[in-house]
Amino acid sequence: RLRSAPVTIRFVTNTTKESKRDLLQRLTSLGFDIAENEIFTSLTAARNLLEQKQVRPLLLVDDKALPDFTGIGTDDPNAVVVGLAPEHFHYEMMNRAFR
Repeated sequence: RLRSAPVTIRFVTNTTKESKRDLLQRLTSLGFDIAENEIFTSLTAARNLLEQKQVRPLLLVDDKALPDFTGIGTDDPNAVVVGLAPEHFHYEMMNRAFR
């Protein structure tokens, strides 16, 4: 019924553990008929903000989330994006982020 209604459909999540592409694969395997552009994540919001502010982030996110930041410059970071990534939360990385 939603598909036939005059509304925009979005699947929204606050996950930072996996990329939009991984979410799409998981949802379609569960029987959802959706397109990648119908998924909006907190990583999508972060990427949009990075592009708007034209900053270069240090990405403290899970490796599976990195594809959502393809094309975003990360050399000489002047911002930090933090997601669920316990393997990256160690002294060296936290020191880089604070600097």
